[in-house]
Amino acid sequence: MSFFPSLANFEPTRQTLHLYSHAMSVVPRVHGIIHPKWWHISLKLRPEGLVTDNIPLPDGGVLALRLDLNQHRLAITSSSGEAKSVSLTERMTGSEIGEWVMTAVTHFGLQGNYPRDRFASDEPRQYDPEQAQRFFGVLANVARTFEKHRARLKGPVGPVQIWPHGFDIAFEWFGSRVERAEEHGEVQEFPSQINLGFYPGSDPYFYSNPWPFEAEALLDKPLPAGASWHTSGWQGAMLPYSELVDRTDAEARLLQFAQAVYDLAAPTLTE
Repeated sequence: MSFFPSLANFEPTRQTLHLYSHAMSVVPRVHGIIHPKWWHISLKLRPEGLVTDNIPLPDGGVLALRLDLNQHRLAITSSSGEAKSVSLTERMTGSEIGEWVMTAVTHFGLQGNYPRDRFASDEPRQYDPEQAQRFFGVLANVARTFEKHRARLKGPVGPVQIWPHGFDIAFEWFGSRVERAEEHGEVQEFPSQINLGFYPGSDPYFYSNPWPFEAEALLDKPLPAGASWHTSGWQGAMLPYSELVDRTDAEARLLQFAQAVYDLAAPTLTE
């Protein structure tokens, strides 16, 4: 298989995995160790699948939830070795998979007021194991490329993680410039940053969005072949996934894109 194969026909399975990731995320949202940047609700890519952070159990030990895209199961495993799982090929609705998760975690001693609105759906789901496994291979290659870029940046960086709300994989580089913005009704200070991510929706793309976005300093600057500046809905740079499909230089081109945006934007985000 190529480094970045076509994701044609993946969208129905993606929508299912997106909804299932929401169902999983309610557990760390309620029981996880809270991180101020909400990293505790994200999924991390591991060889065995997309995994939550470890969640403390009332009587000691931890558990984690996993979307296993090789064995095609949603699994819950504790540090004591106990496990529960359900097959993704059963194509449960969002509401059904959410209720299964909430019932399963009670076996490990967890109970809470879970936000069911995040996964509530009675629509029939589609799940193609071959498409899911192909996507998992793409995610693995995206993550390894992001890690390569992440390792050569100067300054603080966040982990590479999958966000349930958008089902995109991304990480953040933080600049030294500090901005004030309102969040949850309060004015707070936030570090400037550049997000590098991959959105696998119906028309997948890579993105790199500096914040704050200094349009006058960036929009007239050229980007690598295939990439362009994007200002509708969100501000940053975009590289369509189609530009890299089946290319032998796909990883090199993605690294070039990431480095180009960083080189242009980082000077505007440091003091």
